[in-house]
Amino acid sequence: MSAQFPAIFLDRDGTLMRDVDYCSDPKNVHVFAGAAEALRSLKEAGFKLIVITNQSGIGRGYMSEENYRAVEAELNRQLGQGLIDATYFCPHAPGDDCSCRKSEPGMVRRAAEDHDLDLAKSFFIGDKESDLKCGRAAGTKTILVQTGYGESADAGLADFVAADLGVAAKFILG
Repeated sequence: MSAQFPAIFLDRDGTLMRDVDYCSDPKNVHVFAGAAEALRSLKEAGFKLIVITNQSGIGRGYMSEENYRAVEAELNRQLGQGLIDATYFCPHAPGDDCSCRKSEPGMVRRAAEDHDLDLAKSFFIGDKESDLKCGRAAGTKTILVQTGYGESADAGLADFVAADLGVAAKFILG
């Protein structure tokens, strides 16, 4: 049986919400304008929406998984409950021997298995080179958004460069 669903894999910090170093407080969650509408249009078009995020603050001892979960809950509240289909996070610090930390494709591959996803029909949207490398390694198309760190990332790694998530969604749906 082959995978049947396309997905949009989304980096969290700098792509969906303002990047705050080691965000551990829900009060610091500020979703970018237009993000919820862009995601809603993608979901209505049949894409699964999957957040893929490195959270090394857990592995470094800067925050607990409970802090991370509180931030995740606030993100989902601001976007709209039920919009995100799943979230995968890597709690490891750089240098830890893991296959889940972006730019490795472990979280994307796990999501593909869990949700019956067709990676060749999917996109990875992020603001950093590690997001683009992760998407490429997993076999998705890649979109660099110029929010967060996007303006300083290597645009040559992306299949498309978008000012923000809204422009990325229009490209995908266009």
